Amino acid sequence: MKCPAWRVFSDADALVARLADALCKAADQAIAAHGAFHLALAGGSTPLALYRALAARNAGDAHWHLWYGDERCLPVDHPERNSCMIETAWLAASKIPPGNRRPIPAELGAAQATALYANELKTVADFDVALLGMGEDGHTASLFPGHDWGAVPDSPDVLAVHDAPKPPSERVSLSAARLSRSSRVWFVITGSGKKTAIARWKAGEVLPVSSVHGKQETVAWLDAEALPATVY
Repeated sequence: MKCPAWRVFSDADALVARLADALCKAADQAIAAHGAFHLALAGGSTPLALYRALAARNAGDAHWHLWYGDERCLPVDHPERNSCMIETAWLAASKIPPGNRRPIPAELGAAQATALYANELKTVADFDVALLGMGEDGHTASLFPGHDWGAVPDSPDVLAVHDAPKPPSERVSLSAARLSRSSRVWFVITGSGKKTAIARWKAGEVLPVSSVHGKQETVAWLDAEALPATVY
């Protein structure tokens, strides 16, 4: 198991500010290197704060290409969809063209959306950065313990999730193998409820979150509340 680098901040606000700076720097580097920045987006409250910070920076332009790590099978305009939340917080007012924003068509159902998104992913080799969160059970994206999270190298890029333990049960998720083809994987984790899962991760337990790692770097961005003493 490859452990991440642990970057710890005093609180979520400090974390978000530094992460927004780092993400804009990574975008500039990717654009200078190969003319585009491919970013996989995460849902969740702390990533949402990041997207608001990016909106305040007027981040993003036609060089940015946005993908989604997972999505709930809900109507397009449902407020609990990742794509809906992120459009509202950042993308709708950004300079990133609508054609560069690639939501998962999860409103079509898990099976059909999985097939369509897998086909669309064939147009991009690797993500420059994949942003991911982590649940209290160690899940990431919609890859849950006790389920197939697609960690072996020949796993499909996209998985249909029909029995997620959190509602809604129907979801679509990129596999651990596909996410691990990212140059950088950055986990964004806050809150005291995450301490146990982080301790399990640090101890080497096989979890969905511990099965995803970047080709160049893997970083867990944490606030102080999320950090168990065992990580020091």
